[in-house]
Amino acid sequence: MTAVAVAPPVVETVPIGLFRRVDGALTAFLDDRAVELAAAGPEPGDLIALARTALRGGKRLRPCFAYWGWRAACGEPEPDDGLVALAASLELLHTCALVQDDVMDGSQRRRGRPAAHRELARLCRIRGWSGDADRFGRSAATLLGDLLLTWADSVFAAAPVPAAQRPAARQVYENMRQLVMAGQYLDLVVHARGGFSVDDTLRVAAFKTGSYTVEGPLQLGAAAAGAPPAVRAALTRYAVPLGEAFQLRDDVLGVFGDAAVTGKPVGDDLREGKRTLLVALAVASAGPSEANLLRTGLGDPALSESDVVALRALIVATGALAEVERRIAAGRAMARVALRGAPLAAAAINALDDLAVQVTARDR
Repeated sequence: MTAVAVAPPVVETVPIGLFRRVDGALTAFLDDRAVELAAAGPEPGDLIALARTALRGGKRLRPCFAYWGWRAACGEPEPDDGLVALAASLELLHTCALVQDDVMDGSQRRRGRPAAHRELARLCRIRGWSGDADRFGRSAATLLGDLLLTWADSVFAAAPVPAAQRPAARQVYENMRQLVMAGQYLDLVVHARGGFSVDDTLRVAAFKTGSYTVEGPLQLGAAAAGAPPAVRAALTRYAVPLGEAFQLRDDVLGVFGDAAVTGKPVGDDLREGKRTLLVALAVASAGPSEANLLRTGLGDPALSESDVVALRALIVATGALAEVERRIAAGRAMARVALRGAPLAAAAINALDDLAVQVTARDR
């Protein structure tokens, strides 16, 4: 049995036992799936191994938010088995999104390791298989993403959530699942259009990441605890601005982050041509020659380190970085204000307030 690595708690007030139980549930689930898939031969073992690897090293933010959504409603400090299973399903859904996102973006690395499609391409080469190794890697990673999504559904379906709470939890989960896929498609469309619309970048931020990072997990935990409408409405008022701020911080890290911390090469978002608010604002504020430099450099996989430095300096000079930082601070402030007087358990209010700071000031 190969264990999934235990992630550190995001806030001290989350019981470390939650993360251990989630990781244990994921390990046991993949062990069972390994036995079942072995009936097809040894080859699917590659996908099991990559799933284990892909699940290691994450921040476990979604289980954390699910826990505080649950605790906001019920006040109990110790999560039950149902919540643990729901949290595990969130990690599988998140990992599916990461694998697919890396294929779409052509990313080389994830969490300091080769992205799944790159590792699968490497396996094709070292084993001497015929055909285009890169195409094999992308195709096999697509199947891995499908498996992870299927597994997320299986874990969710088996979660021992009380019958009275299951319909509400199911509705949250299904909406979250479809919105993240719609957000992924929206990201592809925005990139294909080739424009630099501020509104489009904010829609991508809201649906591709924000909806299933903050609001969805909070609402899933709250639904599993039988939260009344007033609690769920309060959580949404907190989650929506924080989800956007979380994604904007991701965008900043994708251009200005430390590769040793983020696990991705510096400037990868520029080489991949990601249409982020950071870039859209820079293009809108730059002069004609600077805007042309941004347009031609963005999406060029051959950008050198000096090219990346020049583009980063241009983004700073246009004021785009400062404006994004202002929006991050504003989103964080809106989320924290939404907690004042909210009908939530006191411990949840304190923890969610801490989380609003941590997820918007992080370095990875």
